[in-house]
Amino acid sequence: MTRAGTVPGHLRRYAPFTAASLQGLLQYRATFLINALTAATAVGVQVFLWRAVYAGRSGGLPGGYDLPQLTTYVLLAQVLGLMQASRVDEEVSGEVQRGDIAVSLLRPVSYPLARFAAGLPVSLTNATLVAVPVVVLYALVLPLSAPSPQGVLLFGCSAALSLVIGFGVNLLVGLAGFVTTNVWGVRIVKDSVVAFFAGQVVPLALMPGPLAAVAQLLPFQGMVDGPLRLLLGRYHGPLGAAGILGVQLVWAVALSALVALAWRGAVRRVEVLGG
Repeated sequence: MTRAGTVPGHLRRYAPFTAASLQGLLQYRATFLINALTAATAVGVQVFLWRAVYAGRSGGLPGGYDLPQLTTYVLLAQVLGLMQASRVDEEVSGEVQRGDIAVSLLRPVSYPLARFAAGLPVSLTNATLVAVPVVVLYALVLPLSAPSPQGVLLFGCSAALSLVIGFGVNLLVGLAGFVTTNVWGVRIVKDSVVAFFAGQVVPLALMPGPLAAVAQLLPFQGMVDGPLRLLLGRYHGPLGAAGILGVQLVWAVALSALVALAWRGAVRRVEVLGG
């Protein structure tokens, strides 16, 4: 069998994790309604706060935005944050606390890939059943910036990379449970740091220069700010778009490698403590 033919068979090992996660989600369909209401409320607080701050302002807004663009950015920043809330950090640390991680060591699959396969349905269902209705709702009542077809295509590619980056960050926090046992405090700090430096709380273009420069050096900007800059056309030509995607790709690969190293270290720690 050729090498190309072996890839689908290898990936099919992870299909049961995706199917089991999706079945679990569908058993609690009322959760989607609750999540949609919660998301709509949280998005509304952010959107109307920013609109109130800049209401009636003549001329352009800071960072080169106009009000519809800023509204679109703030709205979709919350949506991207919702898509990346797969709770993999909480679930992994819970497995470590309960000792269920020992069962995962016996499975002939990569644990990080299995967790990604299980978390993917959560992100996709949040996007389709929660995020899309919320965006449609606010599009009916607020003026938003209409993206170009090219912007939508670039946003789709960038959003996919943002999921990989977000998963890598969350899984690393979950694997910290092998050291700290309880990662609740680490998760709280991570959520705050990521939301701020990703551009979910404040667009990076509105930050002071030195702070924005620091944010651009971190992987978190590829989770929110990068995809939204591509969607809104806030880049300089094809090279600018390629640069945003290239930085995301580098961070996605780097975090994947770091996750693999962290998992190997965690396995050795389990073997030492349990052996």
